[in-house]
Amino acid sequence: MQSVNALFKCRRIAAIGGGHGLGRVMASLGFMKDRLAGIVATTDDGGSTGRLREASGCIAWGDLRNCLNQLCSDSPNLARILFEYRFKEDSGELTHHNLGNLILLAMDQMCVRPMDAINLIRQMLQVETDLIPMSEEPASLAAMLDNQQIVGETTIDALDQKPDRLMLIPDIKPTQEALTVLEEADLIILGPGSFMTSILPALLMKDVAQAIQKSDALSVFIGNISPEVSAVRQMAIGEKLNWMKEMTGVYPDVLLWPEEREAPKGIQCALLQQPLADPFQPGAHSREGMRRALDILVANHLNY
Repeated sequence: MQSVNALFKCRRIAAIGGGHGLGRVMASLGFMKDRLAGIVATTDDGGSTGRLREASGCIAWGDLRNCLNQLCSDSPNLARILFEYRFKEDSGELTHHNLGNLILLAMDQMCVRPMDAINLIRQMLQVETDLIPMSEEPASLAAMLDNQQIVGETTIDALDQKPDRLMLIPDIKPTQEALTVLEEADLIILGPGSFMTSILPALLMKDVAQAIQKSDALSVFIGNISPEVSAVRQMAIGEKLNWMKEMTGVYPDVLLWPEEREAPKGIQCALLQQPLADPFQPGAHSREGMRRALDILVANHLNY
């Protein structure tokens, strides 16, 4: 791992998102251990996660599971292999279910809170970094388009035009742990990942958005390596950030943008362009590149 002098000055880093994007951030900054916390979206309704939500009314476990996997990716063991296992075809009702999702659901049913289940799994996988569900209450992402309500991430992602606005149904409260981390953080990371379905869900909770706005922390939005395939694919990053502010009141202090893409226009914050692409995984962020870029960002923008 290359030298990261500035990042070690951070007392607490909060990263908000979901899917593979947040997992990549967590893997990149995992060396920060208990000074790093991920606030993870819990509104996914696709695949194994969606089937479990429909059957049991639980929160979405898939993004939390992915972050756990990413955080222990450098130390494979039997627990991690089992946690990643996906049942094959002809497995009856278990077909394509992820064993990690089933383990998290089972632990949740045995525990008082989903947070307790996550912490037990963290201990099993020897993960020191905090992972916090954005809420412990089940909710769905919803969109309004032409006065019609569309419910569910998979349906929203398949839209061919940008919705008028997004919301959570029902209106839920964030975990207290998420609010505490945001209060303690001196660096708040948004993204990368799907803008509507990974980054925005947590910000749509008023208490989270207000905590970010009130915070003295440096906030950074990390841009994707490639334009995402969704209803916002035609929006420039400046338009996305303006829309985010319109809905949530949140606007980043710095945009960290891949050097591999054309410099963005129309943004109302500082810009840092750095090489972020993983040469071996098209469309993915390099863990080393992101680590180096965030270290430069902290060195340039955070005063201690």
